[in-house]
Amino acid sequence: MPKRTSKKSKPTDISQLARAIAEEATGGSLTDQSHSTEPSKESTRKKNPAAVALGKLGGKKGGLARAKKLTPEQRKAIAEKAARARWSKSSS
Repeated sequence: MPKRTSKKSKPTDISQLARAIAEEATGGSLTDQSHSTEPSKESTRKKNPAAVALGKLGGKKGGLARAKKLTPEQRKAIAEKAARARWSKSSS
């Protein structure tokens, strides 16, 4: 039985592999299209600067207010729970 060999090496990056599969399936090259990292002019929306400032202000206040409200034991319990969650993710 003849061996099947690929003329191109398979990309190791999952994004490159997906692109190669899409190009093979469509029979075309995806390099013809413009790939800009900027969003298109149609999809950009202007944000209200006052609303942005207000949102940042509320976020800054919220964390400090919560920290002041917690007891040292509560903060320690939250920190331990977060550490356990982080370490359990890396070992899995």
